[in-house]
Amino acid sequence: MRVSNQKLDSEVKKEILGLLYQVVGDLKDPKETEIFLQDIFSPQELVTFAKRLAAAYYLQQGYNYEQIKESLKLSSATIATIDKQIKGSKGFKLALNKITAEKWASGWEKKIKSLFKS
Repeated sequence: MRVSNQKLDSEVKKEILGLLYQVVGDLKDPKETEIFLQDIFSPQELVTFAKRLAAAYYLQQGYNYEQIKESLKLSSATIATIDKQIKGSKGFKLALNKITAEKWASGWEKKIKSLFKS
């Protein structure tokens, strides 16, 4: 990802970030979100962000660095950075709570459906 060296006016920055946050917040359907993210990020950028989120989730689940390195093909330095960010980050905690809640709900959905199939 190439980043411009030119400084953005703080008001413009605030406005365009607000627009991005609003759009992302309005995308409730996973398919819409997928379409948007695939258009706005390059394939490599998208995988990079997904790996960071997956590493945070794996760390939360108790995986060690070696397991994460092997699974996600990340360096120990990247994993360590993510590990530090998780501990002080409201954003990571919010995302990880959503992932955990979704996995919990999905697990119960399967159990309930299996009861009605019997």
